[in-house]
Amino acid sequence: MNPIAEYIKENRKKAGLTQEEFAIRSGLGLRFVRELEQGKETVRMDKVNVALAMFNMQAVPGRRVNS
Repeated sequence: MNPIAEYIKENRKKAGLTQEEFAIRSGLGLRFVRELEQGKETVRMDKVNVALAMFNMQAVPGRRVNS
């Protein structure tokens, strides 16, 4: 799983939110939240940043981390 997917899933659970509750609160679609947490590689970065903003974070350009 990619680091952003792990971060979103872990922090959503820490906040006590289901995927559906997270989707509603963030204004994102449930399908997008599910795909994001599953690590889908073709998600829109603007929507990723909406999800990350729920935790006062944002994705920024950086060097690729190889797993």
